[in-house]
Amino acid sequence: MPRQRTFLYDYWLLAIVFALLAIGLLMVASASMVISDRQYHTAFHFLFHQLAYVGVAIVLGIIILRVPLIFWEKISPYLLLVSLFLLTIVLIPGIGREVNGSMRWVEIGPFGIQVSELAKFSIVIYMAGFLVRRQAEVRSSFVGFLKPMLLLGVIAILLLLEPDFGATGVIMLTVLGMIFLAGARLLPFILLVLLVGAALTLLAITSPYRLLRLTTFLHPWVNQFSSGYQLTQSLIAFGRGGIFGVGLGNSIQKLFYLPEAHTDFLFAVLAEELGLIGELIVIGLFAALVSRILFIGRLAVRAGKESAAYMAYGFSLWLGLQAMINIGVNAGVLPTKGLTLPFMSYGGTSILFNCIAIAILLRIYHEI
Repeated sequence: MPRQRTFLYDYWLLAIVFALLAIGLLMVASASMVISDRQYHTAFHFLFHQLAYVGVAIVLGIIILRVPLIFWEKISPYLLLVSLFLLTIVLIPGIGREVNGSMRWVEIGPFGIQVSELAKFSIVIYMAGFLVRRQAEVRSSFVGFLKPMLLLGVIAILLLLEPDFGATGVIMLTVLGMIFLAGARLLPFILLVLLVGAALTLLAITSPYRLLRLTTFLHPWVNQFSSGYQLTQSLIAFGRGGIFGVGLGNSIQKLFYLPEAHTDFLFAVLAEELGLIGELIVIGLFAALVSRILFIGRLAVRAGKESAAYMAYGFSLWLGLQAMINIGVNAGVLPTKGLTLPFMSYGGTSILFNCIAIAILLRIYHEI
């Protein structure tokens, strides 16, 4: 029976997302002004593009808001197949576009799509349905745990071939979190962690450059002009920001010292300009976002909509983990990975799928 409610949609969730989008647009404008002026002879090229991405994402979100949840449950296998297909063809020279040494983009007409963003979205949708259909098997047998792990392994291999280590980590942790919340036994998780740990150790031993990439963040100043350059510049931004920041628009690090200032390292520019106060506000908004999504998931469980609940839990894990990893990388507590800050960093594909996820969450709230 539908619950009695005051609002048709979760306006708290909307308020949090719009706050993150607004802060993101402000910081993209500030962080990209100099590089935009050098490359395009206008200070707001990246801002205008980001505004266009946000506008398209909001319009698409409004359309998706009217789509029943059953539609996503029906198309989830096909959506996953499309993701696997794109993850495969992006590796083909001439089809995939190389950016910063990684083949992550597929050109579709005049548009480009970062395939890993579609993969994150589609795996959450697919796993939500799978965990409902195979719930008893996942909870009671090792085979039930192994089946999604095989799928996850295929996706991880394709992503690592790009390479995209950050997206691989987010997808793996998201799927494992969803399986754990579905009630899988603890022993398979322990065995998997031991297996992955052994594999990573073997990779590090056989390839010293991988070990260097994984450990540079521990001592970035030792290699401050080579492998540790990006992180040391980010840490300088944090140090200059202090408690109250140097003021909006007054960052020094964005003046070609900090690479990817308007994308992966946007949070470092925010830390420099808005200080600890700004950092805590953004972290608080992400904490509120994850909490609100988990609340929607709990409401779905109470309403007997298990698939919708797993979708909500999956989206909360995806967005929460990606935000945590991005902030951790910027602050130097995690190895450097190419992950955007959800709703804030410059990037059309990321904004698009983040907003689609929010639209589905609003639909879940509407239906329960």
